Parts: sequence; C-alpha cells; structure tokens
Amino acid sequence: MWRIGFFFHEVAFGLLSIFLPLYVVSIGGSLLDVGLMASVATLLAIPASFFWGYICDKTRRYKRYILISFFASSALLCLFTFTRDTGLFIVLYVVMAVFHVAHEPPKNVLIAELYPREEWEKSFAFYEGFTEVGWLIGLVMGVFVSFLGFNSTTTLFICSGLNFLAFVLSLFLVSDPLLIFERGLVRIEKSIDFTCRGIAITSKVLDGFPTSENLTEENLALFCSGLVFFAFATSTLFTPLPIFLAQNLGLATSMVYTVYVLNSGAGVIGYFMMGKRLELHEEKMLLQKVVILRSALAFLLAIFAISIQAMFPFALVLAFMGFAYALYHVYALSLTMELIPAGMAGLFDALVGLGSAAGAYLGPYIAQRFSFTYAFIISGATFFLAYISFKASS
Repeated sequence: MWRIGFFFHEVAFGLLSIFLPLYVVSIGGSLLDVGLMASVATLLAIPASFFWGYICDKTRRYKRYILISFFASSALLCLFTFTRDTGLFIVLYVVMAVFHVAHEPPKNVLIAELYPREEWEKSFAFYEGFTEVGWLIGLVMGVFVSFLGFNSTTTLFICSGLNFLAFVLSLFLVSDPLLIFERGLVRIEKSIDFTCRGIAITSKVLDGFPTSENLTEENLALFCSGLVFFAFATSTLFTPLPIFLAQNLGLATSMVYTVYVLNSGAGVIGYFMMGKRLELHEEKMLLQKVVILRSALAFLLAIFAISIQAMFPFALVLAFMGFAYALYHVYALSLTMELIPAGMAGLFDALVGLGSAAGAYLGPYIAQRFSFTYAFIISGATFFLAYISFKASS
C-alpha cells in the first residue's frame, strides 16, 4: 500500500519526461538549452542525493523526506506556469531536481529494511514495475494531452496535481520501519562468509588438496565506475532522443510519446519477470550480459540513424532497451544496497546522477554540433566501458 503515492508521482514525471524538452524548444530554447537544463539539474542533484541519503539514515526518519520531495515538486510545477523565459525555467527545473531526488534514498532504504535480503530482488522489481506502470500511464496521458491540444499551463497543472495527490497518499500510507537492522545483518553475513571461505581454502592448501576457489572481495570502486558509465551512456542517448524523433523522423508529439510508451511497456514486462532470488555470482553475470546488450542496441540505433529513417525499427530497439534497463536497474540496486555502508544510502543515486549529468549535456551538444548518430555511437561505446568495469569488479 505504501507504494501508491510513488505511483502517482511517476505518472506525473512520465508525462513531464517528453513534455519538458519539447516545451523548452517551443519557448525559444535550443538543444543546448535542453542539455544544459538536464545536466545542471542532475549535477546539483548529486550532492543532494548524498545529503538526503545521509540525513535519512542519520535521523532514521524516511517518511518526512518522501513528503518533502512530493510537496516541493507539486509547488514548483505550479511556479513553472508563470514563466516562458528559458533561463528562469531552467533555474526552477534545477531547484525541482534537488528536491525531487529526496524521495529516492529513503525509498531504497524502506525496501531494504522492510524485506529480508532474500526478497530484495523481488521487492525492488515489484516496486520498479509498479511505478513503471505509473510512468507508462503518464506517457499514454501525454499522447492524449498532445492529441487533444491541451496547452502547456494545463499540462503543468495536471502534473502538479498528481504530485500533490502523491503527497497526500504518502502522508497516510508511508510509515518508518520500527527496526533498522537488515542491511547491517547482510554486511555481517558477508564478512562471516568471506572469513569461512578463507579458512576453508587455507585448510585445503595446508592439507595438500588442490583448489580452484578465489578469495577476492568485490572491487567497489570499479563497480561504482560501472554505474557512472552506464548512467552516462543512457543519458547521452536519451536526453536528445525526443528531439531526434520529432525533428529527424518528423514524428508528431503524440507519436513521440507512443515510441516511449513502447519503451516503458517493455520495461514493465522486465520488472515483473524478475521474481526469483539469485545467487550473488548469478546477479553479477546477468548484470554484465544486460549491459553488453544495451551497448549492442545503442550501436544498432546508430546504424538505423544512418540507413533507416523510419519509426518502427527505432521503436523496436527502444523497446528492447527498456526491457534490458529494467533487469539492469534491479540487479544494480540490489548489489549496491548490499555493498555500500550505512549512511551512504544516497550513493547509488549520486553515482547515477554524476554519469547522467555529463551525458545530459554531452548528448545534445554532440547531436547539435555533429549529428545524432555520433551521440548514439558514443553511448554504445560507453555502455561497453560499463560492461568492462562491472566484469573487472567481480
């Protein structure tokens, strides 16, 4: 029940995801303005993620920061309706991004503390799948809003109202966990397991038995590098993509939303397919496979951008990318919550923000300065770097 508020929050941001970049262009902004807006907002959200993650773990209060996020988003979306100046709009968007990330670390901790480690994958997958349905509904709403000709003010008020509804529902449905211990238990179990494996390997060696077992811990720095590379590649590809679909393929706004509906719908399928508990080595292996798949799909988009200027092949590739992202997101979240220490709940969002900020500016810059094809190629190459980082961290 506590997830219902998050559902309506995602409906609002699903609608905004395509509306905002197209709106910036419509009020006289450029691709570079879209990139600057996304990049600065994501960059400033990085220290904000660390702050929200630290403060919620420090105070052991999670609900209040979720409420702050939803209420602030609602209020700032109302303020959006009072300006058509690109610079002021970007400033307001950046402020909203800082408050928007306030709900992410508390949400991750709630899932990690409300459910045992054996159910983390299933719980993260259910949450992400449930809220992705909200995002999908937001995209579908975008199709109808653009088709019916709603003006920008009406669209922004709809999104503001959805966020306020998320605030009200969370006020009554979200509760802080009574005990905070599950993540600590997981780290203790990992330490004991590592020690036991060390003793077993040492005993075999001393007794003269051959062993092929490895006693290595995960390289957290390389794992974090993989998160940054993956976020960079995703942002480089997806930030300028709505403009590519509208300008290069000549799609109407409603059709741009439709392409993203397919991407999000495939993501929903991916989330709800993830129901069983996996061993740690299986998670790492599947994570690597998903990342290399995203790399291949990004290169395929680059080929299509050169040779096939049609909606269907792009929509098909983006659907596969949405499915792959759902698998990646759950594996990465579960592994991160297992590896990071208490008080660092915002690390995952901060690392994702770091990569996204760089990609959000570089993607539109490359697309405008050179071509969209180069942006797709750089995205594919960076996905491959993410694969190398994850593989080397194991």
